[in-house]
Amino acid sequence: MEINTTNHRYRELAAAMFRAGVLGYGGGPSVIPLIRYEAVTRYGWMKDEEFGELLAIANALPGPIATKIAAYLGYREKGWTGAAVSLLAHILPSAAAMLVLMSIVQLLSKSLVVAGMIEAVMPVIAVMIGMMAYEFAQRTFIGLGKPFAIAMFASAFALLEFAPLHPAIVIALFLAYGSVHYRVANRLRERIDSKRNRRKDKEGSATWNG
Repeated sequence: MEINTTNHRYRELAAAMFRAGVLGYGGGPSVIPLIRYEAVTRYGWMKDEEFGELLAIANALPGPIATKIAAYLGYREKGWTGAAVSLLAHILPSAAAMLVLMSIVQLLSKSLVVAGMIEAVMPVIAVMIGMMAYEFAQRTFIGLGKPFAIAMFASAFALLEFAPLHPAIVIALFLAYGSVHYRVANRLRERIDSKRNRRKDKEGSATWNG
């Protein structure tokens, strides 16, 4: 039974990364929502919060983001062999399909049908990325609070658009801020709860004495 369960998990990893690699059009940003669907929604390997953390770290590290996420998911589920299976399932089919499709596109480069297909898929990718960004934004509002979240969005936009800093540097800065923010927030929450408990104790004591 354990062997069957292990093989089943390998099949899940291979199938998930195969689908994400073959159906992802346009590079890493378009593949991320597909991998998220497989890891969070279809198989439940992790929660959205953990996937958001994984996405932030993967963005900060060098190399293609989709392959880093695929390798991590495989390693998380089945160790080094899982990472190898996940990575190969993600890369090899899409690489083979890319070679075939690029050969066809080269032959049909002047075809209006091919040009229309490429243009028509762009809105789908934009909507997928937008939906994922919206869901992450909702969780940011809950975690940081609306004022802090809006300030963080504005700061990130300014740093990336007008500075402009490398995205890895911006991610590192915000990771550092997040760790400090939650420490300070927890301390403030503990102080507020402590004061509230002391006030309740005093009120209860006064009522009892009265």
